[in-house]
Amino acid sequence: MVVVRADAGEAAGLGWTYAPAAAAAVVTDLLAPVVRGGDPMDVPGLWTAMVRRVRNAGRTGVAGYAVSAVDVALWDLKARLLGVPLARLFGLARRSVPVYGSGGFTTYDDDVTTAQLAHWAHEQGIPRVKIKIGESAGAAPARDLHRVALARRVIGDAAELYVDANGGYGAKQAVRIERRMRDHDVRWFEEPVSSDDLAGLRLVRERADADVAAGEYGGDLVYFTRMCAAGAVDCLQIDATRCGGYTGWSGAAAIAAGHGLEVSAHCAPNLHAPVAAATPNLRHIEWFHDHVRIEGDLFDGAADPTGGAVRPPDAPGHGLSLRAEVAEPYRVA
Repeated sequence: MVVVRADAGEAAGLGWTYAPAAAAAVVTDLLAPVVRGGDPMDVPGLWTAMVRRVRNAGRTGVAGYAVSAVDVALWDLKARLLGVPLARLFGLARRSVPVYGSGGFTTYDDDVTTAQLAHWAHEQGIPRVKIKIGESAGAAPARDLHRVALARRVIGDAAELYVDANGGYGAKQAVRIERRMRDHDVRWFEEPVSSDDLAGLRLVRERADADVAAGEYGGDLVYFTRMCAAGAVDCLQIDATRCGGYTGWSGAAAIAAGHGLEVSAHCAPNLHAPVAAATPNLRHIEWFHDHVRIEGDLFDGAADPTGGAVRPPDAPGHGLSLRAEVAEPYRVA
């Protein structure tokens, strides 16, 4: 995690991304000089200046992650200066945001998988859960299908079951796997093939009962436009820690809406909650195991998903603050 703090007057905004530590150097060396001294009320203008600044460094990838963290910090700063919750600053489309439990890694044995899924579905009452499949780049389909069947038995018939292959299958293999998964009512098939294979995604989408989702690696609006225009997905995934922060998220969500698609937030659930609440075509946000743990450890004000939805905090900004006792060991740019 690379954390960015932006100060103006007596207020401070906080943003972050999940990226290599090199993103911190991009913030300090390239982005801080163009943001420092700017008007915190004019976040889109500062975002545009940052994007122009990293043109020769590569707009997507590490530089894009850095832009994302600063953009989130700037929006948080603006809301805190105005004394309003960030979701209110954006304008609410809903007061609570649906979540789905996400983890179920292929490295888990059956006991660990069972415990995690039971915690989400039965202890926290989250009615949607996701596991990973596509183990060893699609070389273990029997175990994939075993784990899907296990997940359905654990969560029962009422909860929705999602799977994420992380691009592990070829297109025809993904079609065959999806047919086998219909016995377990799988509703969401994430990255059945590489997200770079738009034709393959479309082929799977056209033949699948489950909704096909992808987009988490999108770094700019061109990426999302191509994916939506290709008819590759039923639901577009967006990650504000990668695509340019809240400003980039809003553009991607608008592209999806123009193609009649809903969007889903990829990872970083506490960061996404305010902007998700302000997005009319939102489906849900990913309550991702690793990021839930990290954000719960590092920040005060983390959300509670009990019941299957989270409410953005009523506090100014996104409502999170970096805990003093853990701030020192982490590099803050």
